[in-house]
Amino acid sequence: MSQFRFVFVGTYTEPILFGTGQILRGKGKGIHVYRFDTLSGALEPCGLTEGVRNPSYLAIHPSRRYLYAVNEYKEFEGRASAAISAFALNPDSGKLTFINQKATGGTDPCHLSVTKSGDCVLVANFTSGSLCVLPIRPDGSLGDDGDFVQHQGSSIDPKRQVGPHAHAVTLDILERFAFVPDLGIDKVMIYELNAARAKVKSNRTPWAAVRPGAGPRQLVMHPGGRFAYLINELNSTMTAFRYDGKQGTLEEMQTLSTLPENFRGSSTCAEVQITPGGDLLYGSNRGHNSLVIYAIDPVHGTLRLLGHVNSRGSIPRNFTVDPSGNWVLVANQDSDNLAVFRIDQSNGGLIPTGDPIEVPTPVCVKVL
Repeated sequence: MSQFRFVFVGTYTEPILFGTGQILRGKGKGIHVYRFDTLSGALEPCGLTEGVRNPSYLAIHPSRRYLYAVNEYKEFEGRASAAISAFALNPDSGKLTFINQKATGGTDPCHLSVTKSGDCVLVANFTSGSLCVLPIRPDGSLGDDGDFVQHQGSSIDPKRQVGPHAHAVTLDILERFAFVPDLGIDKVMIYELNAARAKVKSNRTPWAAVRPGAGPRQLVMHPGGRFAYLINELNSTMTAFRYDGKQGTLEEMQTLSTLPENFRGSSTCAEVQITPGGDLLYGSNRGHNSLVIYAIDPVHGTLRLLGHVNSRGSIPRNFTVDPSGNWVLVANQDSDNLAVFRIDQSNGGLIPTGDPIEVPTPVCVKVL
C-alpha cells in the first residue's frame, strides 16, 4: 500500500450566517486537495477545485471514484433550499470533475453521509431542520426520486433552539438505521433506512432524547456495533449510549464534560471521531480550542477521560482520524490552518507533527 493518501478539505468560499448570529467571511477557493505522507505526517498541496459555492462538508463514495459536497447556503434555483454537488474523483491524481448538482430541499446543509452500498446519500439541513435523501446513480450522479423529512419542535435555549436544526446523519454498522442529531430539539431522530430505494421512515422508537439545552451535534457508532457516542454542542458534553441494533434504539449510559474542570470561558463542541480499533474517542472544543481524549472500555463502552490537547489553531470545526488509526488531521476554521497529530499508540495522546499548514476557512477534512 502506498504511503501517500489524498486529503480533501471543504471550505467556506463566501459569507455564511451561523445560528449564533455570527457572520463568517469565507476565504476558501473551493475544495482544496493535499498529498498526505502517512509515514512523516507531511501535507503538500496538489490540487484545487474552484467555482464551488461553500463546499463545507464532504463525503467520499465507497468506490473511491466519487466525492459529494454540500453547498451551504439559503437559496437555490429561486427557492429556500441549498444543494449537494457530485464529482468524479480520480484516485490516482486526486482531481475532481463536476458531474451534477441537486437541491436538498432545506437551507444550510452542514453534513452528509454516503451508504456503504453507494446507493444513496443522506444530508442534514441545519437551518431549516430537515433530512434529505437522494439516490446515487451507477455513474455517480445524483438522482431525483429520494426522500425528505421535516423536523418539528424546539427546546429551552431562547437563541439557538427556537426550532429544529438537524446537524448530522450517521448510519449504524448494518445501515438499517439512520440517526440525525437535532441541536434545536434536543433529540437524536431515528429512521429506518431503505438504501436501495433512498427512502426513510420513522423508527418504532422515533428518537433518543438528551438533556434539555444540550444541543446534540454529531454521533459516531462504535465499530463493534454495540455502542454510540454523541457530542453535544451547547453544553459541551459527550454522551455514551448502549445501542440495540435490532430495535435501532439508543440508551444513555454516561455523560461527561468535554472541558477541563478549571475552564471558565465560552466554548462549544463540534466534531467527534473514534479510532478504527474502537479504543479511543476524540471530540473538539471551539473556544477552549482543544481536542478532548477518552479511552473506551471494551466491555461496557463507557468513557474515561485521558486529557486534552491544544488544536494548534482557533475553532477546530472538524477533524478526522486517518484509516490507519495513526494520525488525526484538524481543520481550525477561524485561524485558517490544518494541523496534523500523530496518535501515541501507548496512551492515546496526540503528538503535534510539523507546522500547521495554511488552508483558508477550512470546515471539513476527508482522507481518501
